[in-house]
This record gives sequence, structure tokens and C-alpha cells, in this order.
Amino acid sequence: MLAQARPVPFLHIIVGHVSLTPAYSRVLLKLSGEALMGEQAFGIDPAVATQVAREIGEIQQLGVQVAVVIGGGNLFRGLAASARGMDRSTADYMGMLATGINALALQDALEQLGVTTRVATAIEMRAVAEPFIRRRAIRHLEKGRVVLFAAGTGNPYFTTDTAAALRAMEMRAEVILKGTKVDGVYTADPLKDTTASRYETISYLEVLERGLKVMDATAISLCMDNKLPIVVFNLREPGNLRRVIMGDPVGTTVMA
Repeated sequence: MLAQARPVPFLHIIVGHVSLTPAYSRVLLKLSGEALMGEQAFGIDPAVATQVAREIGEIQQLGVQVAVVIGGGNLFRGLAASARGMDRSTADYMGMLATGINALALQDALEQLGVTTRVATAIEMRAVAEPFIRRRAIRHLEKGRVVLFAAGTGNPYFTTDTAAALRAMEMRAEVILKGTKVDGVYTADPLKDTTASRYETISYLEVLERGLKVMDATAISLCMDNKLPIVVFNLREPGNLRRVIMGDPVGTTVMA
């Protein structure tokens, strides 16, 4: 049974006819490495990391238990390196290490805001993070800590999308929140096609059949098999993460 989130005094205040009760009590936020890059071409922008941390801290203060899976594409892309001749497994392990760097950067930004965190990694690096142990990670969430999952699944040939789906199910999260640079799932790339329209809801099968770039096919299939919804939203819009948590119609929901 899902443990209750730490109580917060204003959690159930009613203003007019609008409840301030969050729609979810435990979530997994999936971030790409590019989410920390800002307008740079490479690396981590500390100001952007702080903004992302502020958004996470805000929902944590609502009593929501928050886990995060972060990619490493702002530092190293294993698949791209493999395409240029590097051994695929070696390239993927390097990408996993890049996610560790991003997790530490986001941890630092969160803790500077007073948010207690833990980094749990699928590849052991005991000097900077604890190894991923499912029951321990759940206990951290129950204690109100933000848990940052690094190093994907710990295996080559699997993306951080798949890691997000796997960790969400292991943590018994109610939803995956995928923060992107667009405000949902579109019929085509809205940055390239001005006629593209946004879906408010879409099924897992439609995502797979139409080849829409929500998450990779393995991740979508895992979510479909376990009826785990995915909300795709624009993380760059301040306050959007909180709106999603409160159940506002933001972005696109992928569901059965």
C-alpha cells in the first residue's frame, strides 16, 4: 500500500470551489539532459538547474513524493558515439556516467533551496551516490526526500526513457511526468510544421503506430502493459509542473 506523503498544513484548504489537494501523491519526473542546458550548446546552465529545482521543490512542498530520472544528452550521447564507430556498450556506459553528473548538478541546486535529496545510481559510485536499492528508495520518498535516479537501468542498449518507465513502476508512482520544450504531443514537430495540432489525450497504441516521439517504444510498451499514464508538458513554462500536479489540463496525457 502506498505510504501517505508527509502532511502539509495547507494541503486540503479549499479556496472558493477549487481544492488545493494535488491530483497525485507520488510521481516520477523524466527530464532530458538538455533540460539543464538552457540556451547553451553543451553542458549545464546553473541558472536553469536552479529553475528546475525550484519547480520540483514547489511540488514537494505540497506533500507530493517526487522521483526524478534524468538523461545525459547535454554531455554525451551513447547512440551518437556508437554511430561514429565506438563500441555500443562502451558508449552507453559513458552516457550513463553523464546522467550521474546531471543528477549531482540537480541535487546541488535542490539542496541549495533547502530540499532534501538522495541520488541513487544503477552503477555504483559510492563516493558521490548510493546504489539503487528499491526498498531504500521507496523509504526515501516516504520520508519526503526527492530521489534522483542516475545511470539509467545500468545496462547498455536501454534508454533513460525505459529507465523512467522501469523506476516509476518500481516506485509505484501514479504517473510519469515528461518535461520537454514543447507543450505536449503533436501530430508533427510543431517547431518544423506550423499546421501541427496538439493532442489533449492519446493512447499508447496510437503513439506506437504513428511513431510519435513521446518516449521510446520499449518505455511506451512498459507503460501500456502496466497502465501507467504519461503526461507530456512544457517544463520551460514556469509553474507548469505545479499545474500538472494539481490536475490542470496541461500538455498531453498518454493513456489506454
